[in-house]
Amino acid sequence: MQIIKQILACDVGLCFIGLATYVQGIVMPLEPICRINRKQAACELDNILCLRCIDILVVGIPSGGAAEHDNTKKRIQHFISLLQFKGEIYYVNEDFTSKQAFQNIMYMKPKNRLQAQKNGQIDSLSACEILKNYLECKNQ
Repeated sequence: MQIIKQILACDVGLCFIGLATYVQGIVMPLEPICRINRKQAACELDNILCLRCIDILVVGIPSGGAAEHDNTKKRIQHFISLLQFKGEIYYVNEDFTSKQAFQNIMYMKPKNRLQAQKNGQIDSLSACEILKNYLECKNQ
């Protein structure tokens, strides 16, 4: 019998932490965490990881070597180091995931697209893309 591991992906941003999970073969966005400060956001993410009995945390991280990307990588890695999570952590290339997420909401009216950006929904859709990238790499 194969043990099914619980997976959660996150897109760590300055305002929101987008979240996505994998349920019965479907990648689904979750409510994003509104980030007030690092400690509060890490505590909320820890609670979600615990409540959902998560085994694997997939974290989006930029692949580029530009100074801006290096700072972003360090910021994300520092944030993840604040977690009490004891499961497996995988860093996955997040390049273009925000762009893909935005393309996924192009069917919405402009006002609704703007709202999705303001309330963090786009960040959770980006986390969906990060999770898809992880699953694709894992299955190759």
